Amino acid sequence: MSHSYRRPQAIVSTDWLAGHLNDPDLRIFECTTYLDYLPPGSDAPYRVMSGRADYEAGHVPGAGFADIQNDLSDAGSPPHLRFTLPSPVDLAARFGRLGIGDEHRVVLYSRGRLVWATRVWWMLRAVGFDNAAILDGGFEKWIAEDRPVSAQPSAFPPATLTPRPRKDVFVDKHKVLETLGRPDACLVNALEPELHRGENPRYGRPGRIPGSVNVPSSSLVAPATLSLLPPADANSKFREAGVDPSGPALVYCGGGIAATLDAFVLYQLGCDAISIYDASMSEWARDESLPIETG
Repeated sequence: MSHSYRRPQAIVSTDWLAGHLNDPDLRIFECTTYLDYLPPGSDAPYRVMSGRADYEAGHVPGAGFADIQNDLSDAGSPPHLRFTLPSPVDLAARFGRLGIGDEHRVVLYSRGRLVWATRVWWMLRAVGFDNAAILDGGFEKWIAEDRPVSAQPSAFPPATLTPRPRKDVFVDKHKVLETLGRPDACLVNALEPELHRGENPRYGRPGRIPGSVNVPSSSLVAPATLSLLPPADANSKFREAGVDPSGPALVYCGGGIAATLDAFVLYQLGCDAISIYDASMSEWARDESLPIETG
C-alpha cells in the first residue's frame, strides 16, 4: 500500500506558492470553469460558463487565465462534446500562446473543484510537458488563509512548448471498446453515484459503461478544504471500489473533466498505465450502438 504520493512536486501548497509568486520562470494559471446543467433531452448536458469574470474580480497575484473551452478545446466538436482535445501539435501551440514554454514551471488552480486544474495538468502531460503542478485546496484554501489577491490581469509573453505527444493519455470510444471485458483492465467512473447507477439521464441514456466501478472524484478531496485526501485514504477509496491503484486503469466521467482528478490521484499512487476517455458519457450515452448498464 502506498503511503506517500510518488510525485509530490506536482502538488504545491498555498505556503509554497505564496513564497514563489515572483519566480521569473513560474507560470500560474487559474482554470476555473462552471457548468450549468440543462434539462434531459437538451442538445447538450450542460451550458459551459467561463470563470473569467471571477478571475478578473480577484485572483492569485501574477496568475493568468486559461479558458479551457475557448482556449484549449476543439471548437469543431459537436455541441454535446464541449471539451475534446485539439491535436497534440495544435494543443502545444495553444499552450505556447498562453505563455507556457519548455523552460517554465506551471502551477494550476481552480475554484469550487480541483478537476479543472487536473484537466489542464493532464492536457500538458499529454503533449509531453511534466513540470506542472496543481494548487492543493485551490482558490478556496488560498482565500481562507487570507492570502493576497489581485484584480490586475496578467498575460505572459508567448513561448515555445515543444510537442512530445504521449500515446493513450486521452483515448476515444474505440479504445474503450477494446478494453471491455479484458481481465487486465479496470474501468473507473468518476461521476457521482446516482449517475453511475443510472438514476439520472443527464448525458442521454442513463447508466454506465459495462463493468466499470465508481470512485467519484468528489470522494478524493476533503469537502471542507478541497485538499486532496492523504495517500493512504485515497488508496483505500480505490481499493474499496475494487481498483488496484498499481494496475492499468481507464477513467471516464461526463466530459473528460472529473476523470482527470481520479487519474491524477491514481498516478500519484503509482499507476503508470492510465487513460482518460476524453468524450466520456457525453458521447457514450448518446450512441445507441454502444453498450450500457444500470443498477
